[in-house]
Amino acid sequence: MAAAELYSKYARVWLPDAAEVWKSAELTKDYTPGDQTLSLQLEDGTKVEHKIDPRTNNLPPLRNPDILVGENDLTALSYLHEPAVLHNLKVRFMDSKLIYTYCGIVLVAINPYERLPIYDAGIINAYSGQNMGDMDPHIFAVAEEAYKQMARDERNQSIIVSGESGAGKTVSAKYAMRYFATVSSSGEANVEERVLASSPIMEALGNAKTTRNDNSSRFGKYIEIGFDTKCCITGANMRTYLLEKSRVVFQAHGERNYHIFYQLCASSHLPEFKAFRLGCADDFHCTNQGQSPVIDGVDDAKEMCNTRRSFSLLGIGESDQMEIYQILSAILHLSNVEVKDQSADRCSIKQDDVHLMVFCDLMGVPCEEMAHWLCHRKLKTTTETFVKPVPKMNAIYGRDALAKHIYARLFSWIVDSINRALKSAVKQHSFIGVLDIYGFETFDINSFEQFCINYANEKLQQQFNLHVFKLEQEEYMKEEIPWTLIDFYDNQPCINLIEAKLGVLDLLDEECKMPKGSDETWAQKLYNTLLKQNAHFEKPRLSNRAFIIHHFADKVEYQCVGFLEKNKDTVNEEQINVLKNSKFDLLLKLFEDDEKAANSSNKLTSSIGRAGSAKKDTKKTVGLQFRQSLHLLMETLNATTPHYVRCIKPNDHKAPFTLDPVRAVQQLRACGILETIRISAAGFPSRWTYQEFFSRYRVLMKQKDLLPDRKQACKNLLEKLIKNQEKYQFGKNKIFFRAGQVAFLEKLRSDKLRTACVCIQKTIRCWLERKKYLRMRESAITIQKHVRGHQARCYAKFLRQTRAAIIIQRNVRMWSKRKLYQQQRSAAITVQCFWRAHMARKQYYKLMYEKKAQVIQKWVRGWLARQHYKCILAAIILLQSCVRRMRAKRELKKLKVEARSVEHFKKLNIGMENKIMQLQHKINEQQKENRELSEKLSVMEKAQTMEIERQSSEIENLRRSEQEARAKAETLPSLLEQLSFLQHELENTRREKEDLEEQTKVYKEQTEQVVDELNTKNNLLKNDVDELNKQIIEQAQQLTEIQTNVENTKQLEQDLTEERSRYQSLLSEHLHLEERHRDLKEQMDLNTTSSKSSLKRTDSNYSSNSSEFSQSLGSTEGEDSSVQTEDETQTAVDLPVLLKLQRRMKELEQEKQSLWQQLDKREEDQQEKAKRQELESENKKLKQDLNELRKSLTNENSDLVPPAPGSLPYKVLLEQLNSSTEELEMRKEEVLLLRSHLVRQEALKHKDSALGEGVKLDLSEIPSYQDVHKSTDIHTLNEDGELWLAYEGLKETNRLLECQMHEQERVHNERYMKLVEEMNKLKDEKEQQQKMLAQSLLLPEDARIEATLKLEITRLTRENLELLEQQEKQDKTIRKLKKQLKLYMKKVEDFEVSTEQENRRSVVSPPGRAVNITRKEKEYQGMLEYKQGDESRLLKNLVIDLKPRGVAVSFTPGLPAYIIFMCVRYADIVNDDQRVSTLLNSTISSIKGVIKRRGNDFEVVSFWLANTCRLMHCLKQYSGDEVFMVHNTAKQNEHCLTNFELSEYQQVFGDLAIQIYRQLIKCMEDILQPLIVSSMLEHETIQGVLGSKPTGLRKRSTSFSEEGAVTMEVLLQRLGLFHTTMSQHGMDSDLVKQVVKQQFYIICAVTLNHLLLRKDMCSWGKGLQIRYNVWQLEEWLAERELTDCGAKETLEPLIQAAQLLQIKKKTEADAQAICNMCTALTTAQIVKVLTLYTPVIDFEERVSPSFITTIKNLLKDRAESSTLMMDAKKIFTVTLPFTPSSVALDTIQIPSSLNLGFLTRI
Repeated sequence: MAAAELYSKYARVWLPDAAEVWKSAELTKDYTPGDQTLSLQLEDGTKVEHKIDPRTNNLPPLRNPDILVGENDLTALSYLHEPAVLHNLKVRFMDSKLIYTYCGIVLVAINPYERLPIYDAGIINAYSGQNMGDMDPHIFAVAEEAYKQMARDERNQSIIVSGESGAGKTVSAKYAMRYFATVSSSGEANVEERVLASSPIMEALGNAKTTRNDNSSRFGKYIEIGFDTKCCITGANMRTYLLEKSRVVFQAHGERNYHIFYQLCASSHLPEFKAFRLGCADDFHCTNQGQSPVIDGVDDAKEMCNTRRSFSLLGIGESDQMEIYQILSAILHLSNVEVKDQSADRCSIKQDDVHLMVFCDLMGVPCEEMAHWLCHRKLKTTTETFVKPVPKMNAIYGRDALAKHIYARLFSWIVDSINRALKSAVKQHSFIGVLDIYGFETFDINSFEQFCINYANEKLQQQFNLHVFKLEQEEYMKEEIPWTLIDFYDNQPCINLIEAKLGVLDLLDEECKMPKGSDETWAQKLYNTLLKQNAHFEKPRLSNRAFIIHHFADKVEYQCVGFLEKNKDTVNEEQINVLKNSKFDLLLKLFEDDEKAANSSNKLTSSIGRAGSAKKDTKKTVGLQFRQSLHLLMETLNATTPHYVRCIKPNDHKAPFTLDPVRAVQQLRACGILETIRISAAGFPSRWTYQEFFSRYRVLMKQKDLLPDRKQACKNLLEKLIKNQEKYQFGKNKIFFRAGQVAFLEKLRSDKLRTACVCIQKTIRCWLERKKYLRMRESAITIQKHVRGHQARCYAKFLRQTRAAIIIQRNVRMWSKRKLYQQQRSAAITVQCFWRAHMARKQYYKLMYEKKAQVIQKWVRGWLARQHYKCILAAIILLQSCVRRMRAKRELKKLKVEARSVEHFKKLNIGMENKIMQLQHKINEQQKENRELSEKLSVMEKAQTMEIERQSSEIENLRRSEQEARAKAETLPSLLEQLSFLQHELENTRREKEDLEEQTKVYKEQTEQVVDELNTKNNLLKNDVDELNKQIIEQAQQLTEIQTNVENTKQLEQDLTEERSRYQSLLSEHLHLEERHRDLKEQMDLNTTSSKSSLKRTDSNYSSNSSEFSQSLGSTEGEDSSVQTEDETQTAVDLPVLLKLQRRMKELEQEKQSLWQQLDKREEDQQEKAKRQELESENKKLKQDLNELRKSLTNENSDLVPPAPGSLPYKVLLEQLNSSTEELEMRKEEVLLLRSHLVRQEALKHKDSALGEGVKLDLSEIPSYQDVHKSTDIHTLNEDGELWLAYEGLKETNRLLECQMHEQERVHNERYMKLVEEMNKLKDEKEQQQKMLAQSLLLPEDARIEATLKLEITRLTRENLELLEQQEKQDKTIRKLKKQLKLYMKKVEDFEVSTEQENRRSVVSPPGRAVNITRKEKEYQGMLEYKQGDESRLLKNLVIDLKPRGVAVSFTPGLPAYIIFMCVRYADIVNDDQRVSTLLNSTISSIKGVIKRRGNDFEVVSFWLANTCRLMHCLKQYSGDEVFMVHNTAKQNEHCLTNFELSEYQQVFGDLAIQIYRQLIKCMEDILQPLIVSSMLEHETIQGVLGSKPTGLRKRSTSFSEEGAVTMEVLLQRLGLFHTTMSQHGMDSDLVKQVVKQQFYIICAVTLNHLLLRKDMCSWGKGLQIRYNVWQLEEWLAERELTDCGAKETLEPLIQAAQLLQIKKKTEADAQAICNMCTALTTAQIVKVLTLYTPVIDFEERVSPSFITTIKNLLKDRAESSTLMMDAKKIFTVTLPFTPSSVALDTIQIPSSLNLGFLTRI
């Protein structure tokens, strides 16, 4: 491609610039080959002429199209060069606020100097399982790629994080380790926490504040995180490199020592640190040199707590920690040891040096020896040993060397301890290494540390270049395209210069061995040896003590001063020997390695005979150690698959999101990013699949070029467009392009689109103009037509008007004459009328005048008389008032005197005692009346017994004739009337008792009124206007308090919902932990005892389940009790509010009682009506049967002879007579039973009252009809047993009456005792009131009033609370007794029905006229009988081995639940609580086992969720509770449980249903997760609308292969399958709606989270696609009538995000519209979408930073969460509303396929 085609007018290029490195410019005219200059225009409008070098003829680099700017991968740029890389990073970092960018296999991370919400758990979940190129660049994507390759390829991985200080290396490594700890669940407890806990410790001991970074790592580390075969973390191992020991004793200005020293000083006030005698950091020499002891925003004391917590988590005990802190404190004190001069070569330390004494005390060494060897050193020769003093500076150097040596040893020991703590017993299968190492460094003064750092970076860069080249080669070979060897920079010569034989390190070690070696002599050796042999080595012009090395990044000048000393790392051996003699255990452990090395060297020398030289040779230099560890590191890295993270420091001022181009380019060159770009650009950097290329550039094809084979079509197009075939290559799956070719194709595409746009515009403009002309022509014709028509209409109108005028004139003239005549006539009549009226009025006025004169005279005379009377009356009243006022004043003075005297109060108290005596007298009278009433009651009972005997005689007469039966039927209502009369009498007695209670209440109210009157009198006499104002203010405050209480109640409701969701989540966690505990326990049991049977294991399951139920119930009770205590404390605080609430509670209680009474009355009326109707209908049937019998026996009109005895008709009639007699006997027994039932019901009514509390009824005393027939005594008394039944009824009634009498007597005694207690209380209160009055007289008036009011309020509140408690207890007992009464009534009815069915006999109908007596069909009772111990068989066939698919399709929904409940009913009928508990517990454990084994099967989980809910509803529906029996039929009410109350199991099954629901959501989420992103975001449902952006992103060659495309139809089919499955299983509709709502929330959360993490998805076309997909989801809801389930509301964030992508984003009005529209999105999400918005076509525009700033300003006051991601793991709180079943239990049949033949229907 010619340069003239690219460097044409309007083309943009990059020009070098000193300040900005590169500056953008635009060509103002075309370039032609041979031009010496380029005419350019800068972005600010200035025009420049750029000269072209005639020798090289290099043109300035071209700028990429705007549509390629901001790419996720730098290698996807069409033009790959330095300015393109820098500009792309700048746009992403400053405009889009994106800190991560790919550069091929490298992740470039720019430090934002600001906390970003992109590292929470939601982001980790979003990146987990994703391919590297599918999401936006992130450190989590690199970690996921390494984790995935380790799991798939079973090859060790490594992540190499490098960069200069302050670039964010440590943070990146920390986030990578956090990702591994999150996504891999370990089998060993707390392994992830221990791995992460090592970071705070290493940061405290190895990080420090520098001028470039507040938390700079001053050492390198390589952490190997081990994994087992299941890819779970097993442990970790850490290796460290080149700790900066010099920082322990020296810090530059503005820097700090290691963090741990400042943390110790900040925690010196703690009692455990008192022994260390620490103080402020400014007090110690090694921490105050930098004069910057505090870091902004960092609390050293809090960080110390984190460090100690991390130590504890790693298993380092408190004693070991204190030993570590003791050594660190000793180092602090050692730095303050003061050395003084004695002479030029001699120094000393004071004997009383406090810091030396503390140091020796902490180290456990003698102070004299340490002081001696700090100022002396030992010299050894072959014959003797000398002790020589040292000068002051040497002594200070020795002191500092000792401190550095101790710290380095302690650091190594702590690293070893951490490795021991992180070592696991589980065998490590593979590992991922994270290397956090310093980047290339160059300063003004570079020393030994920078030399080692840059040496390590040379090795890493060489490994990096080889790996990049290898990947490029693999990609070309995979695609089978021809390739040539790419020339890349090889830094092996520089590495040889450093580490080869006679290299820099070798010469340094050799010089260290020389006795008189120095830095100067070593520099001369370097010059002589390397200056002419290696081109990478130079000598500075103006220095003889420095050298220059050409590194891959830059030239670095090193100063030779200090190289030998730092390489030797010498320390006085005598000082070490003193420390080795310490009694401090940890100090001895630190120097164990030295002792081992010394022992090994001694053994070696003894065998050779050269002690001194061998000992010297065994000690390794720092350079040699570093070189060996570096070689070991490189071997480890070469054995792994590396992943690279390059951290960039954007500026030196730590300004957030500010990029300094000069500093950025320096680091890009140093870290190898530009080398990666160069290697990529040398090959084929742009790579497209054939499908992507076809969809993007098919606009350049003609219709005939469109072939079915897309690959061939692409080849034909490229051959036409690009003539030079070296610019591209065709691979198997991709097309490879050289640099710049994609930009050329984009230019052709934009030109083609621009030409097409011009053509479209031309055609549209022609069409618009022609349309305008035709419209104007049509308008002219229309106007002409309308004008001509108007003229014709005007002429016709003129003719019509002329004719009409003539007619009008004629009529007007006639009308005027007629009107004149009528006026004259009416005027004459009017005059006559008015004259006559005038005369009549005149006569009327005269009469009226005379009448009114008389009335006036009458009223005037009366008024005068009344005035005279009033004057006299006023004078009399005035005299009376004066006299009364005089007397009142005198009386007032007397009252005031009496009020102050104590005798007055004594008189009042005497009156109160009299009243109490009167009350006692009244009570005695009431007791007498009660005795009289009891005697009356006994008389009435005797009368009742007589009446019962009379009734029995009448019953005997019923057998003989029909007339007696009719009389018996008539006596029944009389009995009922008598019973009602007795009830009325009992109610009268009850009312009298209530009157007594009311009288006591009246007495209390009277006493209260007396107190209130006294208080009011005092208030009226002594309060003034100011106090009234204060009361008003207090009332206002009370109102505000009430409002706050109302708000608190609302908040409590919200807290209740939150607590419910928290309870459900805790419940799921609790159950999960219990399952895990149970599994571990089973494994332990299997390991220890393998001989146990399966029956014992099931028993253990039952016991564990029961304990689980008790725990869950206990937790709920605990919650209720806590709520109650909170309410009590709140009521104790706000007394005024409490009084008002108590009034409201009283009103509500009264309403509730009235409603309960109405309900009870209605139920009793309905029952009585039903019984009455049944009796009437049965009597009618009896009458009809008797009449027919009589007619058949004696028929007067018939001529037939009565049947002879023995004949067939006679036998038939005899059988009918026998059956009728049996029926009559049954009716008599029913009457007796009914009578006893009524008596018992009356007794139960008394039992509800206070009189019947001790009466205990037992219906088991009623003998059954079968027992009556079996007993022999019956036949002795009477043949038919009637007399015995009557006698038993009388005995029972007498027994009940006796119980009532005794109970009434006991109640009267109790009442008497209560009254005595009340009298005592009143006496006590009276005494207290007297004391309070005596005390109040001594108090001032205001305090007296307040004290009395407070006492009265507290007393009243206490009494009210006691009364409320009593009332609640009574209500509970009433409800309980009512339930018992209903149960007994049902038992009686069942007994009657059973006896009736047993006594029915079938009678053969005779020929002729006879009565038909039918037999009732056999009815089932809705229960299943099973034997004891069959529970395991039942649950094995019904739960464990059941296949849901067959049951759901073939049988009744919820069939297993119905069968289990029918078995529960049988256990309830037989009254076996052990069976009930065993069956229910076994059911729960079996369901849990099925869910645990097959929890990933949606069909199984859905099936058992539906059945668990149905079983819970059955327990409620048939519990007998009225709340759940509203929708039951009469038959279903008969099937209610009778003996057991299973409300606790209802709660347990509810908890189990919640657990299964959560498992269902998890299973559903696992199924939907892979489908959501592909269907909602990636698949293009609307073809041809969206278009694709030319990314050319190169995904990892190791990423997973792409699966088949998932469309929206697949997702909808899956949702439909879920809904169909739940419907077939009979799941409650409300629960189905909640599941659908959760499904849609998951879809919304996952889609929105991926949208926020994928820049390529944020475009206008993708917003249109999302809205279309959402519309399809809404249609799916409408088809299934689920629009009211709340699922549409969960999609609102996604809808608003799609609208945000499509709405206009330019003006402030647009910003306001966005803020009003996006209410469901957080500010962070809105800003993120706007920042990621990427144009797909040339005609779209990016969102400007100013617009985003406007959005932030408008949304800054919005109160919301700052999180970026939606919580995709959130599960809504589930509610399980009661849903009754219409299926009757007696209609359920058990299919034979279930193998439940051992169950029997009853």
